[in-house]
Amino acid sequence: MTKSGNRPLKAVAFLFQRVKASALLQDNRLLASGNAAPVAPKGARMGLPRGRMPHASVMLLATVVAIFSLVPLGFIGWITYDVGWETVKALVFRSRVGELLVNTVLLESITIPLSIALAVTLAWLTERTDIPFARLWAWLAIAPLAVPAFVHSYAWVSLIPGMRGLQSGVFVSVIAYYPFLYLPVAAALRRLDPAIEDAAASLGLDPWRVFFRAVLPQLRFAICGGSLLIALHLLSEYGLFVMIRFDTFATAIVDQFQSSYNSPASNMLGGVLVGCCLFLLGLEVLLRGNERYARVGSGSPRPVDRRRLGWFVVPAVLLPVILAVLTLGVPLVTLGRWLYLGGAGIWRIEVGNAFLQTIVLAVVGGALATIAAAPMAWLSVRAPGRFQRVLEACHYYVGSLPGVVVALALVTITVRLVLPLYQTFATLLVAYVMLFLPRAMVGLRASIAQAPVELERAAMGLGRTPGQAVRQITMRLAAPGAAASVALAALGITNELTATLMLSPNGVDTLATKFWSLTSEIDYVSAAPYAFMMIVLSLPLTLMLYTQSKRTAGQ
Repeated sequence: MTKSGNRPLKAVAFLFQRVKASALLQDNRLLASGNAAPVAPKGARMGLPRGRMPHASVMLLATVVAIFSLVPLGFIGWITYDVGWETVKALVFRSRVGELLVNTVLLESITIPLSIALAVTLAWLTERTDIPFARLWAWLAIAPLAVPAFVHSYAWVSLIPGMRGLQSGVFVSVIAYYPFLYLPVAAALRRLDPAIEDAAASLGLDPWRVFFRAVLPQLRFAICGGSLLIALHLLSEYGLFVMIRFDTFATAIVDQFQSSYNSPASNMLGGVLVGCCLFLLGLEVLLRGNERYARVGSGSPRPVDRRRLGWFVVPAVLLPVILAVLTLGVPLVTLGRWLYLGGAGIWRIEVGNAFLQTIVLAVVGGALATIAAAPMAWLSVRAPGRFQRVLEACHYYVGSLPGVVVALALVTITVRLVLPLYQTFATLLVAYVMLFLPRAMVGLRASIAQAPVELERAAMGLGRTPGQAVRQITMRLAAPGAAASVALAALGITNELTATLMLSPNGVDTLATKFWSLTSEIDYVSAAPYAFMMIVLSLPLTLMLYTQSKRTAGQ
């Protein structure tokens, strides 16, 4: 290790030595004076009272962010009150809303079961059988996440121009979103105790009944979480369904917004969409239940015995091969074809400008989202409690809202209250912070949990203020997690379409918006470089998700 690499370790050792020496000196003085030192309470170890921890100021910051995240929900209530009940009834209880609701129910009820069946089957093959090249198929199973959903639709519409309607929407949605289910299910299978399956088999159950009675119930949390994620994506997706001409609430809201600017009709559709999101959140909690699947002791960990496929190996290998062709082969071949037809001429200066603007917005938006999430992440680790859990729920709920609803709320608020902020970078960055706040929370909270609280107390015992102790000690130790949070939020911003379309200032073109404008003009050749660059920027996120799922399982 280099000399500079030893400095953090030396600094930590120096802090402990100073605090320990100070405590010993104080004890010696008390003993010399004949007065025994009182035993410090648990919350005041290392000479630091618990009250000196900066809970109040951090709580205030987290509360401000939580209130700010409730803006879309407050916007819906405000608009409902502003237009009056009669207008609400006329705009909500009409045939068009019923048609969109039927489309949404059909899309969700068909896509999610198919995604569950596909993801669970593939996860079982790659994690619990002796299928050849299991690591390769596992990587290819999550690789479709690197391709934005509207790029999947672009590739298939380019290949089959007649694709449209519910069946096409279900097909493209399944191949684009099933990895959101595969990831948690595969991770859960890696962590399951194989002794449970051995016990079930010893009771006379055949392999199929062992799976359905002993394994599948333990995958409930992973399946419910992944299904909720897919369901929320289906509600918020715009570009995928526009290309195949399938109407959803998101497409209707954007169309209404573009035809009649900031109309009550689009606002009421946004309210119905928020209601659908809240319904899905409640349904997921209900289906998940209160059961827990855990063992009390540590048990005897051992590698899982992979089942031999025998003659079934050929159809088993065909499944990941066909999926790889559908999810990766078609988009890459289609992009390669358009790039070849366009030649070097399609790589114009506009591609570089859109790439740079996307990077700037993504990095700045990711950094701001991480900064906004820092107070709540610190509180959830250092001072958990009921009120903190309420604040944390407010931070997470906003990430479940579709981008079109968040954008609609900010458009209405800026137009009616602060017009100079309409279509500015500030408003666009605010939307990014609200949409990707949960992503920033996850990595940052895990890193803060790994930073010992004793170091903060030691720093304050040496004269640092609580704020200085958190900034100079905890946040430095949590820097890798903060960087990962910035990257996750930034890569989400890279593929964000609806909020960017509705809020971006004039002259600002990201890769997603430029791609969308060209595909709207049926100029698929010129749109290919933008789609290619989005895939390149999304690949690090896919790799990060894969390695993180492996690390969680201890592999």
